[in-house]
Amino acid sequence: MSGFAALILAGSRAGVTDAVAAYGGATHKALIRLEGRTLLSRVAVALRDAGAARIAVVSSHPEVRAEAAVLGVEVRDEEAGPSASVKVAGEHLGTPLLVTTADHALLQGDWVRRFLDDVPTEADVAALVAARATVEAAAPGTERTWIRLADGHWSGCNLFYLANARAMGVVDLWRRVEAERKRPWRQAQILGLGMLARYALGRLTLKDAAARLGTLAGVKAAIVETPYGLASVDVDKPADLDLVRRIVASLP
Repeated sequence: MSGFAALILAGSRAGVTDAVAAYGGATHKALIRLEGRTLLSRVAVALRDAGAARIAVVSSHPEVRAEAAVLGVEVRDEEAGPSASVKVAGEHLGTPLLVTTADHALLQGDWVRRFLDDVPTEADVAALVAARATVEAAAPGTERTWIRLADGHWSGCNLFYLANARAMGVVDLWRRVEAERKRPWRQAQILGLGMLARYALGRLTLKDAAARLGTLAGVKAAIVETPYGLASVDVDKPADLDLVRRIVASLP
């Protein structure tokens, strides 16, 4: 697939020091240099290689915005949270839209192309995940946050595809859940106690989760499994940065 738009999230919390950025010697995580290139640059290049016709980054950080200008990437202002940023930027960029993050340091164009090729034609929205065995084979010893479901342990890959305007229903659901982040009981009400009970009892599968979230958002949702274990590796903590530095240094 080619001709899609892509959005890179590179927001920051006002007044909060980013420990990873500090560890990487940068003023913002997106500006950490890996083999001489910023993380933002690496993500933008991968998206172009995948066929993105238009790329924008969400950030209010002046140095990130300056780097985006050098890279020829559009800049969108941050809104009140990542979901709102996707909503506003998505309405500006249109669909189909691929959403990822600036700390996706190892992202490759072929991973993105494979994801887009594997999205079911009937899906309005899709998310990419990797199985635990696939991740650990590619990056032994890595510590990820695993989604423990009846059909295995999974890691998100920070790649989301919005095929059409209907897909914004998922963003609206995300905004509702995000708004209740300090009230877990309200999040449970939004997602449905039945779904949470199945998860707690170990009976929820990937297919079940996609179907339930799709129903809540009024869309057809799909979860796509990637064969690329490194697609799940982002830079959330200093140990992740050490890992991606070792991986990139070992590449031919």
